Amino acid sequence: MTWLRTDEKKEAIDALEKLYQFLKDIEDNTYNWKWVIITTHIAVQNFMILAIKGSDLLNVYDKDSVEIINMNKDEIIHTLNIKMDNFINLYHKIKSNKYMRQYIFSKAFRGNTYTLKNIKELNKLRNKFIHFTPQGWSLEINGLPVICLNALNIIKFLIKYSGNIRFNEESNKYQTIELIDKIIKRLKNLDIKYSIS
Repeated sequence: MTWLRTDEKKEAIDALEKLYQFLKDIEDNTYNWKWVIITTHIAVQNFMILAIKGSDLLNVYDKDSVEIINMNKDEIIHTLNIKMDNFINLYHKIKSNKYMRQYIFSKAFRGNTYTLKNIKELNKLRNKFIHFTPQGWSLEINGLPVICLNALNIIKFLIKYSGNIRFNEESNKYQTIELIDKIIKRLKNLDIKYSIS
């Protein structure tokens, strides 16, 4: 029997790899922006989960789910009707010392209103694509590189500076950072190209 195995780290890194592939072909296929938005969202969400979960998986669930889990301690978590916290709440959690100060050297993310605005826009666009309703829709691509750049900067911070994301081997961490730097460079080039055209 063949199995597809995954976890939050595999999901995060795989999304970065797919994101880079979509960006490499974006000039030949503008429609790839759909997939850039979706894979960026997947990547940042999973890296936020990796940063806040620590040794307490309850950190990633919404408030109601935490209550359900606490009331049903003898139940296996996956048998309960629980939900992971939503994307914007996960973003607020990576900014909170309560969730991020897991080790003596851990750091919370210091975002600003501009970053929050871009994260909300990324979430809104991703939701429009995932829950697409019958309609004609034209999306201006000029601002998309900046939205994605903000998300990649969050990921880079979480990996390099939060102190909460562990890699089996240090080389895997540096390969991931290298990939992020390639994506950031590509997004910056696209941003420049769109702003002068």
